[in-house]
Amino acid sequence: MEKNKFLVGAKIQALNIQPGDRIIAYFKNKMQICTVKYISTSDKTNIKLSVFVGEHYRYSSSGTIQFKSETLVDLVN
Repeated sequence: MEKNKFLVGAKIQALNIQPGDRIIAYFKNKMQICTVKYISTSDKTNIKLSVFVGEHYRYSSSGTIQFKSETLVDLVN
């Protein structure tokens, strides 16, 4: 399998994302697989996630992303 192909499982509403979920998101100027470390803030209109690239946490590959709560996000198997 090519390295750039994702195994997309399903779409999930941003409000339903949980820590540990692997999602496809635009992060650090490109679309990539990110793992959710924790949910920074969540309200009726927006959700802010602390994420990192890949499966293992490294501070240098971490950051935050923000979605509107109704946004559909791709989960990765």
